[in-house]
Amino acid sequence: MMAAAMLFHEDKLLMMKRSMSRTLNPGMWAAVGGHLEPEELSRPRDACLREIAEETGFAETDIEQLTLRYVLLRNNQGELRQQFIYSGIAKRTDFVDTDEGELHWIPVARVLDRDIPYIFRAALEHYFREGPRDHAWVGTANRDTATGYPRVDWVPLTDPRY
Repeated sequence: MMAAAMLFHEDKLLMMKRSMSRTLNPGMWAAVGGHLEPEELSRPRDACLREIAEETGFAETDIEQLTLRYVLLRNNQGELRQQFIYSGIAKRTDFVDTDEGELHWIPVARVLDRDIPYIFRAALEHYFREGPRDHAWVGTANRDTATGYPRVDWVPLTDPRY
């Protein structure tokens, strides 16, 4: 299980170019985030805030409107992977150095020009197309039977009573 944050400041998104020494997606561009610790399994927001602090130096008070936007599900060789993606507004632009990679503020119009892991790219494309909503989205990663390419199917996560 992972938690990540799309942190915006004005018309820019904070992205990390992952270190080449990282096991997962070396050299690719990603959001700030990481794995949930065992005690965080029922609190992905807390994990997201911890990862933000570790990788940027931002405290919870440095971020406004941290909101769950996506829950992504993926079967990776029989292992169910879950990723929680939040969005928020950073109140400042300076950050600390991290050994995870290099942080950069990227203009939103240029974000998708980068080499981004497929599942995060799908979330970004959807977010840029749909914008923030009153609900989160659940995405399931699949392989398109017609094309053979990966795809993500999106469903709004809403209360079925309404």
